[in-house]
Amino acid sequence: MNPVLRDLLDRQGGLVTRGTACQVVPEWTLEQACSSGGLLRVLPEVFVAPRLLEVRPTGAVPLIGRLAPDTAHRAVLAWADGRAVLSHASALHVWGLLPPVAGAPLHLSAPAISGIRSRPGVLVHRYHDLVLEPPHVVNRRGLPVIRLERTLVDTWPLLACDDRRAPVIRAVNDRLTTPARLVAALARAPRLPGRAELRTLLARLAQGCRSPLEIWGHERVFTGPGMPAFRRQARVRVGGRTMYLDLFAERERVAVELDGATSHGDPGQREIDLRRDALLATVGILTVRFAHRRLVHEPDEVRRETLAILAARRG
Repeated sequence: MNPVLRDLLDRQGGLVTRGTACQVVPEWTLEQACSSGGLLRVLPEVFVAPRLLEVRPTGAVPLIGRLAPDTAHRAVLAWADGRAVLSHASALHVWGLLPPVAGAPLHLSAPAISGIRSRPGVLVHRYHDLVLEPPHVVNRRGLPVIRLERTLVDTWPLLACDDRRAPVIRAVNDRLTTPARLVAALARAPRLPGRAELRTLLARLAQGCRSPLEIWGHERVFTGPGMPAFRRQARVRVGGRTMYLDLFAERERVAVELDGATSHGDPGQREIDLRRDALLATVGILTVRFAHRRLVHEPDEVRRETLAILAARRG
């Protein structure tokens, strides 16, 4: 390969555009590098070093789909050249809320008048109301992406039903957004497929649920006649330490903790839980723990036990 072109390629992390390359070498030099296998064209006007390909070749995956996510994002944005930004699942990956899937198409969003179109390995979503500037677009990890609230709403119907809730819940838990801001974004998508389910999830998050297990408990277990209006994620401070209780019945001073299937099975976490429960007991708060298995498979029995405990605390 031409040494000037090789130096440019190294300085740009193995990715160059035709426009950038032709500023330092003649176009025939670029074409020669492609013919010899020193460069691969992954998108129109965008070339990469072969060493950047990660996924094994198959007939179904275009070259852009064989790049590592970070490189693929750089490549597709170079091709878009300011006409579109990362969105949907690609933006969620940049936000750290969705793991990448090898070979999956990249997603861009663009104004309807931009003229950019989908191609193998790249899905372009075009919107009449999209303006490629703040607040519609933000910078995340050095890349332009659609703002988080719209990204979560737009991506909702594209994910498998079992995968939809996790990015939304994590975004709220990580304080990247709020249920209220997501509700506002959802209001701007009246025909969104699966809209009712997302609206219900946002209502549960607004009520204080912070995990799929807590949502399950809210809907299937800690509900019905006799159940108090629990405070969810109730903030309690004891001896200089601040704790958040999954469910708290204030009158009865009972904390109900919902132990997940993985984290609370760890011996170290178990010791932390026991110390926490003992500290709460010093101020008269009884902690009752229910494991994931019981909550899911014995909801009626858990409900009866909870009601009996609350009744006993009332005297």
